[in-house]
Amino acid sequence: MKLEIVNVRPYIMPEKDCVMISAREHQPLQSIQLPSPLSDRDVSIFAALEQRKTTREIAATPLPMQLLSNLLWAAYGVNRKRGPFGIPGRTAASASNSQEIDLYVAAREGIYLYDALNNLLAPIVAGDLRAGALTPGQRGIEAKAPVQLIYVADVHRLTHTAGFQEPGLQDPEVQKSYYYVDTGLIAGNVYLFAAAQGLAAWFHNCDKIGLAQHLGLRAEQRVLFAQSIGYPQKE
Repeated sequence: MKLEIVNVRPYIMPEKDCVMISAREHQPLQSIQLPSPLSDRDVSIFAALEQRKTTREIAATPLPMQLLSNLLWAAYGVNRKRGPFGIPGRTAASASNSQEIDLYVAAREGIYLYDALNNLLAPIVAGDLRAGALTPGQRGIEAKAPVQLIYVADVHRLTHTAGFQEPGLQDPEVQKSYYYVDTGLIAGNVYLFAAAQGLAAWFHNCDKIGLAQHLGLRAEQRVLFAQSIGYPQKE
């Protein structure tokens, strides 16, 4: 899928360099150029694994834009310009390098699509739709996490991969196994990044039908799961 980026603008940090993804009230969402991800090697993979856990109590405190950029890169960013079959490599594997999972970022102001190749957020729909990224009908949970990742599979990219033409890529049941596993690999990266950075992360179900409508997805796209990320709620 070729993404057309429009209205790219510089991001201006408000006080304390800690922000929600910004869009002024009554104005359409704009593309946001993310800062280049930084490599922080102070925390070992073993320390991150030791700290990895699910935390459902997430504060509404917004994330700094640099931290968000680092998070998205760790989840599914480009880590080498040339990977298998000549396609840029990503931080998480995918079936036959089809890279069929898209990451949508839900924030208070709206939902964006993470464009890893250009390291930016492309606007999709304005409005606070974070409640749709939670399990429908679940009680006692507020949609206040500053960032919710929505995992969407594009079956067209599975069936038209530039990689190995495996017969299973054309089989709907096998396709499910591929895109569920590939989503789990990305979510695992998010969990480890959160553990290394002292963030709370929670992988969960979502309103698949409602989100598909809001996102304007094609028939070949499937909303799968969501993942809430933010600072832990202080007791």
